[in-house]
Amino acid sequence: MKILVINAGSSSLKYQLIDMETETVLAKGLCERIGIGGHLKHSPLVGGKPVFNEDLPMPTHSEAIAAVIDKLTSAEYGVVSSMSEIDAVGHRVVHGGEKFANSVRIDDDVMAAIEECTPFAPLHNPANITGINACKAVMGDVPMVAVFDTAFHQTMPGKAYMYAIPYEYYQNDGIRRYGFHGTSHRYVSSRCAELMGKPIEELKLISCHMGNGSSICAIDGGKCVDTSMGFTPLVGLPMGTRCGDIDAGIIQFMMKKYGYSIDEMLNILNKKSGVAGVSGVSSDFRDLSSAADEGNERAQLALDMFHYWVAKVAGSYVAAMNGVDAIIYTAGVGENSKESRAAISEYFGYLGVQIDPEANAKRGEDIMISTPDSKVKVFVIPTNEELVIARDTRDIIS
Repeated sequence: MKILVINAGSSSLKYQLIDMETETVLAKGLCERIGIGGHLKHSPLVGGKPVFNEDLPMPTHSEAIAAVIDKLTSAEYGVVSSMSEIDAVGHRVVHGGEKFANSVRIDDDVMAAIEECTPFAPLHNPANITGINACKAVMGDVPMVAVFDTAFHQTMPGKAYMYAIPYEYYQNDGIRRYGFHGTSHRYVSSRCAELMGKPIEELKLISCHMGNGSSICAIDGGKCVDTSMGFTPLVGLPMGTRCGDIDAGIIQFMMKKYGYSIDEMLNILNKKSGVAGVSGVSSDFRDLSSAADEGNERAQLALDMFHYWVAKVAGSYVAAMNGVDAIIYTAGVGENSKESRAAISEYFGYLGVQIDPEANAKRGEDIMISTPDSKVKVFVIPTNEELVIARDTRDIIS
């Protein structure tokens, strides 16, 4: 069975074609600037075919999907002989609200429910819906599955997901903690259990998804019991450009003093804050590290704040679960920054964590970076959300 995995944004579309017999990625690519020109980078990963990397007209996502299918099946760049070899499509959908605790086959009712969740993710769900509709238009009756970022967190108890505001706002409007990056947290926690050689049902794990967007997840017995992102992906840790947790009174203060509208205020909190806002340098942690090495104190402060918050939130989850067996680093910063891993892990001395510098220096592989005698194990596990989406799609269609 061959599964096409789609992750549609407002003006972009990422994809992978995966052969599920061997879980081999046959091809991957990115459509960019949809609606404003169009560009496709398509990379065949089998058969020695060349990479296609050129501008293509893509007025809508339908043309983008058509271009993807054309390249996947072409003689020069293709990895399958025809579209009939693509058995199903798995779609990443950001927000499923309380409606979806698992991945589901897409039908009219599911599409209506995703539409109903759009107010919770106004920047993401419309793009996901557009991607699904574009696939339907081009691929016809090929079965499709929706895999939700929020689904993994639906196991949180009320004490973790409720906000201390009047209860009717939850009842009437669905205001609660939903959490995101669920597909990533689900993958790395499952993989961690495999590496430890133990059933996940017996483990208490903390997954640290650290990138431009960052979140931490407490996983007890394979189920999420708390996570740092909330009603939106804006809260929790300070991120690349997002502020993370702040006093809500700051919003009122700034709006009154500077005359900001609510949209202007949210633009500041979403796109001008985080480590970029503190450092004045960049939202890219590599740039921050370079600047800090050159003596930039604000860049160092931004890094210190991020490391402190990761350790602080992870520490609170040790308390929430009454213990922890392993801590996982994943995503862009978690997988690639040995400096950030080392700095964060220094806070975990009280857990008996000791880091092996030689193991911590490695990249691109599943590896335990704590010493063998560490009471709590620490792992680096590259995330693979596309594989989770493909596996769910295979299982549901089968």
